[in-house]
Amino acid sequence: MTETYSVVRRRSRQGPATQKRFKSVCPVIRLLTPHMNKADIVDKVHKTIGCSKADAERAVETMIESVVHSLKSGDEVSISGLGIFATKARPARQGRNPRTGETIHIAATRTAKFRPAKALKDAVK
Repeated sequence: MTETYSVVRRRSRQGPATQKRFKSVCPVIRLLTPHMNKADIVDKVHKTIGCSKADAERAVETMIESVVHSLKSGDEVSISGLGIFATKARPARQGRNPRTGETIHIAATRTAKFRPAKALKDAVK
């Protein structure tokens, strides 16, 4: 599967005629990839609401930015049916360099965490 994708990418750089010829292969490759990225979410919002793609992209960007801004300020973000985004403090600790075995200091940090809602857990089962 990855070989097909790399061939399409390589050939699509050759010019407009080649891009047009391989354009029919790209949707098939997209169906075979088992993930969803931001562009897919924007496309889904565009199709569901019926707005322009630019408006859909602004809506998705605004949602992501508001979640990130809330997490930066230390707030929790709860989305019904999806889950809770929150931050967690990691204390400073001692670690080891795996190459040399030397003890190193790892600084304290804050990290984002996600707790899925019951509806999401049940839907994934």
